[in-house]
Amino acid sequence: MERLSRRELVGFSAASLLGEESNAIAQANDQQAPIDLLVDFGRRLEPFRALHGINKGAIGSGGLVSVEAEHRALGVPYVRLHDCHYPNPDVVDIHAVFPNPDADAADPKSYDFALTDEYLASVRATGAQIIYRLGESIEHTRHKRYVHPPKSPERWAQIALGIIRHYNEGWANGFRYAIRYWEIWNEPENRPVMWSGTDADYFQLYKVTVLAIKAHSPNLKVGAPAVGNTGQIVAGKFVPSKFVEDFLAYCRKERLPLDFFSWHGYTADLLDLPLRARAIRKILDAAEFTHTESHLNEWNYLPDNSWEGLARTTPAKVRQAFVNRMTGMEGGAFIVATLLALQDAPVDVCNLFHGELGAFGLFNEQGVPFPNYHALLAFRELLDTPNRVHTMGFRPQESVISAGLAADNSFGQVLISNVFAKESVYRLTLKGLLWRTGTHYEIQIKDSAQPEGKPKQQGTLKQKETLEITLKAPAVALIKLRPAEQKE
Repeated sequence: MERLSRRELVGFSAASLLGEESNAIAQANDQQAPIDLLVDFGRRLEPFRALHGINKGAIGSGGLVSVEAEHRALGVPYVRLHDCHYPNPDVVDIHAVFPNPDADAADPKSYDFALTDEYLASVRATGAQIIYRLGESIEHTRHKRYVHPPKSPERWAQIALGIIRHYNEGWANGFRYAIRYWEIWNEPENRPVMWSGTDADYFQLYKVTVLAIKAHSPNLKVGAPAVGNTGQIVAGKFVPSKFVEDFLAYCRKERLPLDFFSWHGYTADLLDLPLRARAIRKILDAAEFTHTESHLNEWNYLPDNSWEGLARTTPAKVRQAFVNRMTGMEGGAFIVATLLALQDAPVDVCNLFHGELGAFGLFNEQGVPFPNYHALLAFRELLDTPNRVHTMGFRPQESVISAGLAADNSFGQVLISNVFAKESVYRLTLKGLLWRTGTHYEIQIKDSAQPEGKPKQQGTLKQKETLEITLKAPAVALIKLRPAEQKE
């Protein structure tokens, strides 16, 4: 079977990744005509990647609500610990773990680990790996308490080492969690809500801390800067922000370790994040950080590409409507489509913001899953057929398709996410299946009316038959395919 490499695609534009054949089909299809899709099970791509990491853990409402079981069902690969303050104000952040900034960082009594221990244990119980953000949560209040440069970067670095020792080395009645990824601060360019100092203040904090961590534990992966403003896309070309350029130049000049470069993106454009991922990989390579991982560790659907829906002065009903779109099937279909589009992008870890309760999350305040959670479950199921195969014919700005085979070729799956294509008929041609007796199909559609899934449609296809599926956006459809004699 032909196998196409993800590395071969790194330098391509978003449009070229689709291939000339796919573009031709997309242009030929009228909006009212069926959208012809081809799945070629005989052409292997690189395997699916579990890019559905999240931010924040499984405990909400100060311990009153737990969504551990739901996180376990998602098979979350990584949980990044940022903004855990909402709604757990006494965990993770430096001020919560080390209440007196003038205390002795070498004394276990200076630390208050108890609630953060409980929080991390809950994450571990889901099977996810931890990415620990060393720093503080965002402060939207007019008075800022903790988002300031530390008086002594050296003392702050020693506090960070105390946290690392507690969770990785058993120090201070701690654990041996083997947490690999340690991130220094979050969005230092996002002022004043995340950082009250200058660029130089942050660069110095990064330098002192990364060198201290590497001197203590060389094998740990240390990264930054969790930048929110990566840059602008102008006429299809990415122009990095001055902060990004200056940070990379500083790290290069000082010869500082940078194991992963973390960045954020909120958008309603299905092409945006894959394009940024390729652009960021290029600027990292150009700065000679060729071995630095790229982490998209905050991202989500941003309705209408505008933050106005959540502004302080926005009326409550408008805010609620905005959140409903983000957490509803509209946001869910976008999340799934983006995860599929990122499979060929040069990004190593992704963390949706976020996987907990409330706005931006996957659950309401009582722990009931939002529609976006049910959509994400469909992506998780797709990973049961890890051998990704070639697809074409989709419209990348509206809907995305992907497909895979089980490791033993016993069954296949196709996942279609229709985000913006209104009511569309997808005419699916299956190629390369070796099941001479025919193919049994089972279709599960999740939409705004029934986010948990409509009654499954089943049937059997003979050789060379096509399968038609009607999806009214926003919706996702998961199609399971088996040899006819093996149908369940």
